[in-house]
Amino acid sequence: MHRALKGLRMTEKAGETATDAKGEGEMPKTRRAKGMAELDAGELAILQAYERGELVSVATPEEIARVRAAARATAVKDKRVNIRLSSGDLADIQARALQEGMPYQTLIASVLHKYVSGRLVERPVRGRRAG
Repeated sequence: MHRALKGLRMTEKAGETATDAKGEGEMPKTRRAKGMAELDAGELAILQAYERGELVSVATPEEIARVRAAARATAVKDKRVNIRLSSGDLADIQARALQEGMPYQTLIASVLHKYVSGRLVERPVRGRRAG
């Protein structure tokens, strides 16, 4: 199993099965990592193929090096910040993070990063006029 997947605990819904991607045999209909959304049959087939080592990367060595360098530059978190949020906002952030399958602190950091890098775009709210 891939190093990044080792920490995930997988669960299966008892009694539900679906046909695998090749149309052969049965497999659990849903499976999910603890705290993440359930996988549908197609997603589960991809995960199982990955776990069996059947998927092959199409990325070139240059692409892999570029992505690794970007990840290293982005992943350096050397400062701690404490902020106060309303209970409602924190609950909403935690719920959204659960939907996205990530820790809520990571979601907050991602939103802030997108904002300061100009990639977070404000959408007009329907039914409201700009003031």
